[in-house]
Amino acid sequence: MRTREVLVVVRRGNEFLVVHRSPENEAYWHQIAGGVEDGETFSEAAVRELREETGLDARIEPLDRPFQYESIRVETFIVDAPPDWEPTLDWEHDEYRWLPREQAAELLFWPEPAALLRSLP
Repeated sequence: MRTREVLVVVRRGNEFLVVHRSPENEAYWHQIAGGVEDGETFSEAAVRELREETGLDARIEPLDRPFQYESIRVETFIVDAPPDWEPTLDWEHDEYRWLPREQAAELLFWPEPAALLRSLP
């Protein structure tokens, strides 16, 4: 079982990226996220997950707002996507949307990422 994960908030102007996990991967809306591999730091994992899940290779910033799911610690990060950039989804996802903050938060399956999104300035 994973005990360390990352979540990356992707912002483009006043909109936020939400991605839909494909049906064979539980079919729900979330943000960019994944496990920290052995020997990897949280920030290294965040950069890797962002690149793998969206194709974006960009500088991330820590949010310093970790949260916990049972025994899983989640470190959070944010990245500003270029104005004309669109993600290239990996096999885990079948759809994405750019939404204003509240609409994105309402669509998210897990309450902790939704609360995090709502708390951002």
